[in-house]
Amino acid sequence: MMKKKKDIAHLSESEKKKLKVEELSSSLEKAIECFERSKLVKRTLPPHIYKKFIENKKIECKNFNKCVTDYEIKSYFGVL
Repeated sequence: MMKKKKDIAHLSESEKKKLKVEELSSSLEKAIECFERSKLVKRTLPPHIYKKFIENKKIECKNFNKCVTDYEIKSYFGVL
């Protein structure tokens, strides 16, 4: 008999901890840091692609952080 797979979206915090389920990064900056530390990524990608990918993502992150979002305009424009 096959073991039934669990949907992690419906697990309690204690079940997630027991199964060592980690949350996704809450920001692009944190995701890039996690990517840089990943042994799997370093073993999988050729060094020049690994380096360039991280470089490009950091530029993307920097450019994104310069942008004003629709949320910010709707929330704060009236305050100014």
